[in-house]
Amino acid sequence: MKSDSQILWRIVKLALPYRRILYAVLLLAVVLAPLRLSSPYLINIIVDHYIQHSPYTIIALLSALFILMLLLQTAAEYGFVFLSEKLGQEIILALRTKLYNRIMDFRLQYFDRTPIGKLTTRCVNDIETLGVVFTRQGLPMIIADILSIIAILILMLLLSVKMTLIFLLTMPLMMIATYIFKEKVKRSFQRVRQRLAEMNAFMQERISGIQTVHVLDAQKAEMRHFDRINAAYTRAHLDTVLYYSVFFPVVDWISSLALALMVWWGAVEVLHAEVTIGTLVAFPIYIQRIFRPIRFLADKFNNIQMAMVASHRVFRLLDDPTLPEDDTGKVLPAVEGAIRLEGLYFGYDPNHFILKDIHLHIPSRSTCALVGATGSGKTSIANIICKLYEYQKGHAYLDGEEIRSLQRHSLRKHTGVVLQDVFLFSDTILENIRLRDPSISRERVVQAARQIGVHELICQFPDGYDYMLQERGANLSVGQRQLIAFVRVLVLNPRILILDEPTSAIDVLTERLIQNALPVITKDRTTIIIAHRLSTIRNADKIVVMEDGRIVEEGNFESLLQKDGYFKNLYQRQSQHTHIC
Repeated sequence: MKSDSQILWRIVKLALPYRRILYAVLLLAVVLAPLRLSSPYLINIIVDHYIQHSPYTIIALLSALFILMLLLQTAAEYGFVFLSEKLGQEIILALRTKLYNRIMDFRLQYFDRTPIGKLTTRCVNDIETLGVVFTRQGLPMIIADILSIIAILILMLLLSVKMTLIFLLTMPLMMIATYIFKEKVKRSFQRVRQRLAEMNAFMQERISGIQTVHVLDAQKAEMRHFDRINAAYTRAHLDTVLYYSVFFPVVDWISSLALALMVWWGAVEVLHAEVTIGTLVAFPIYIQRIFRPIRFLADKFNNIQMAMVASHRVFRLLDDPTLPEDDTGKVLPAVEGAIRLEGLYFGYDPNHFILKDIHLHIPSRSTCALVGATGSGKTSIANIICKLYEYQKGHAYLDGEEIRSLQRHSLRKHTGVVLQDVFLFSDTILENIRLRDPSISRERVVQAARQIGVHELICQFPDGYDYMLQERGANLSVGQRQLIAFVRVLVLNPRILILDEPTSAIDVLTERLIQNALPVITKDRTTIIIAHRLSTIRNADKIVVMEDGRIVEEGNFESLLQKDGYFKNLYQRQSQHTHIC
């Protein structure tokens, strides 16, 4: 694990692409230091040298100068705050984009073991927290405050060494209180971030699976679970509130003690003519201007601590080796679609193989159906062909090229997949078909819809192709979502098509539309159908029967029925079930 200093330096380097803004912020931080001490210094001069014996015009000029310095300070504060916030937002924008692109390129194994809510927390909450480092609540203001404190202390020493030393007697108390506060809040905020990630993951999972919760009548049990997570999150937050509620009154007490000591000693010094009245008037203002940034300095250091905790999570995600360092495999300019698997072994857990010694040849432009019980390995074969997962042993070839040696982008450009549970985004039907690719025209989409007989169906929706879909296409039926996915495949025109049997859970009318569309979208393509209804694969060139990760039978529909084997028994059971239904 990297040290805090390494993490902080990596955070600071995020600002280097925005050097002009960064330099402007640092310059304004330097300018603010003398501007912040100019007002009490002018008061000191006016009281000591001009307020008793000078004409009104000089007093007026000095007052005007006082107002001018305040205006300059205000302008500098405005520019400092605006530019530091702009710097923070620019970094947040770039980092969030980088992290999102990183997440989009992760292998699927990562999502198999990582709750989506935690990824959402990293991409939204943690990056927002990390960005605070560069705003007025982070490093820029810390630098400005430290410079102001140093400048004020130097001026105080120049005015009265003794009064400054009296004031500094209270500094050890302030340093001890600040250190204890910083350490306590750091640990507290770590717990807050952990509880927040747990809550986001829980809510994401339960809301996504709300139908299951209702079907199982598990609302009360899930509510009790949520109450426990929510209570833990609240307790973590209350710990931070406790530390703040103790720290700030302690700082106020220390500052009051410093002021009392300074007034006591200053009065003695004035009586002995060792300190001027102007200095005695200015010193409380200096003390106030020192304690105010010190009071909030601890808070800003805690913001840095929060950012450090968040950055550990964000950088860990950016550095995760789940994603290959590059995608520089062989590019396929064209694909015939011949697929061959030889002695293939694969498991989502490398210690437990799902596929075992698979030997399979699928000729170009042929249709191959994969059948078998749930968990027999049908979908795993499709995942390997798409290079969604890496196989552990054996070989998988596409047109004679090892699939693991191919560039992922190039391979998937020639591969189309229609899942049984089609995922549609919260966008229009048109954008869900062309996936926001502006090179695909509306006319091309309409032509594809007409080819498979879906145009009239789409036109029945309000606004037709511009009909806005809800999340996951919830305002469409299962069959309607699959038909839209068919249009998407036809528009993208892949050479290899993988269908997770689309007629397993739809009405008769939609099934007829899908059956009519299948010959269109499978024409001149290498097609792999993961079959659930055996009656729908009569015309497949090859049927591969799988059991427990192995191929147990292979042939066409008629030849497999003639055997007294697994396929025939499976077909008879389905026929009896259909007849009974």
